Amino acid sequence: MFIQTENTPNEDSIKFIPGVPVMGETGTAEFLDTRSALTSPLAVRLMGIEGVTAVFYGPDFVTVSKSSEHPWSVIKPEIYSTLMEFFTSNNQPLFRSKEDRENAGPQDTRILDTDSDVVAMIKELLETRVRPAIMEDGGDIEYRGFDEDTGVVQVKLKGSCRGCSSSAVTLKSGIENMLMHYIPEVKAVEQILDQEEEIALEEFNKLEKRLHPEEPKQSE
Repeated sequence: MFIQTENTPNEDSIKFIPGVPVMGETGTAEFLDTRSALTSPLAVRLMGIEGVTAVFYGPDFVTVSKSSEHPWSVIKPEIYSTLMEFFTSNNQPLFRSKEDRENAGPQDTRILDTDSDVVAMIKELLETRVRPAIMEDGGDIEYRGFDEDTGVVQVKLKGSCRGCSSSAVTLKSGIENMLMHYIPEVKAVEQILDQEEEIALEEFNKLEKRLHPEEPKQSE
């Protein structure tokens, strides 16, 4: 087996392509800690590698994210070895049970009878146009809601897109513009952040202010 790798917009995330189906057509799954990874033997092993912070399953790839303090040169060989051993062993299930697998797949873009026409169109575009493009970069998007009063669509970026510096650009120049073009009721797209991501963003903004303090205004 030859496992290919692809870089992603996030330098701390790499897309590993084993050449065989991972999630297949059932969608995606994301593991952000050892507790959530317990449903998948492969995820548990990958999360056990020092420096690995998240594991994301796509249809035919696995995206692994690491902390910035750990170099890829140290982590990648262990990831290769773990993936190689798992995918060359035909008797290892990706999930511990059928129920675990079904619960892992995204349900966010499934159109419900209670959805309005606008929400149905948003879900359709996210599923058919946005999700495939983001998966090319080793990530995924999750629909979180639509406020009909403000016209704001709430989404969550996953996989390599989580915490990526270019995610804001992707959100605004790509996803927001497309949804606004096809659906006039959409006025903006906002990203939902986990508590850890909010703290990290706040710390980053503080650092930016220290590195680039505002220049004092010159008196006339």
